Amino acid sequence: MSVVEVRTAPAYGVVIERGILVGLGERVRGVSSAAKTLVVTDSNVAELYLDTAVAALEAQGFEATSFVLEAGEKSKNPQTYLNIIDDLAKNGFKRTDAIVALGGGVVGDVAGFAAATYMRGVDLIQVPTTLLAMIDSSIGGKTGVDLPLGKNLLGAFYQPKLVVADIEVLSSLPACEWKNGVGEGVKYACLAGGEIAEILKRGLNESNLERFVYLCASYKADIVARDEKESGLRMLLNLGHTLGHALEKQSGFTMPHGVAVACGIERMAFAARTRRQLSVEDHEAIRAMLVKYSLTCAADINDEILAYVAMDKKSQGKEHISIVEISGIGDCRINKMTYDEFEDYIMTKQGV
Repeated sequence: MSVVEVRTAPAYGVVIERGILVGLGERVRGVSSAAKTLVVTDSNVAELYLDTAVAALEAQGFEATSFVLEAGEKSKNPQTYLNIIDDLAKNGFKRTDAIVALGGGVVGDVAGFAAATYMRGVDLIQVPTTLLAMIDSSIGGKTGVDLPLGKNLLGAFYQPKLVVADIEVLSSLPACEWKNGVGEGVKYACLAGGEIAEILKRGLNESNLERFVYLCASYKADIVARDEKESGLRMLLNLGHTLGHALEKQSGFTMPHGVAVACGIERMAFAARTRRQLSVEDHEAIRAMLVKYSLTCAADINDEILAYVAMDKKSQGKEHISIVEISGIGDCRINKMTYDEFEDYIMTKQGV
């Protein structure tokens, strides 16, 4: 078992181990005095793990009910959020009760936002079931839903009481979800370098999977502890997201988040190389990781994409946007640009 401590106020743990879903109730009981728990999950995860989670909670005396949303990014909307709130109210949930988010990033984000706002905050336990959620979205307290004009425009910072990451559940992930998680993992390889990058270069597999999750979670936990509300350093975690979110929106959210982030990283790395900010060696290493996991991208950066960038929540007023530039593997930096400067930066033609 590995445990990452996220030193926010209050602090909480990320518990990483194989086969720990069956002991979920005991772990929740250790951090929450709730009488009732609402397990929020999606239609795919419900078939696999909802019964196990509910049984584990009931075994520890919780009154456990569930809310199942349709799987996919399109469910991450204000109506789904309101439906969860209605369910909580109709079932008499109190401020002392809890929400358990059992699923990937969509479930964690929308359930977390419900937990943050129902009666001004109830306990939240994140139980990520995808690689992307384990290494990224379940940690750090970002919650929210999408609006028609862009991703995550309605949300709140709200830290969970606990994150329970059962590595065993990743064995049921379809190939597309593995790819999605690795796309976010490439972000950590670029930011942290070191062992995270070496694992992805050699090949992510069953023997190093738990270690990989631990390393990524540890890196994010350290950043979050130093900048919980994303006022500075935490913006590093947005590497690839400026373009990634715009690509997701343009695709009607059919492009998975991690894949879109990888596309954004590819374009940022290429732009950095052409400007001699990034060495040829490091650019080729990043490119090799993307190729290895079939994450290369031929997306056209056009006026529509740039318009979505202007709506991104990382905008700094009317004229500026904060982006993350890649100077090397393990050396990324936050820079503020005007929109015209960013357009010039990112529109560098592939193949130069």
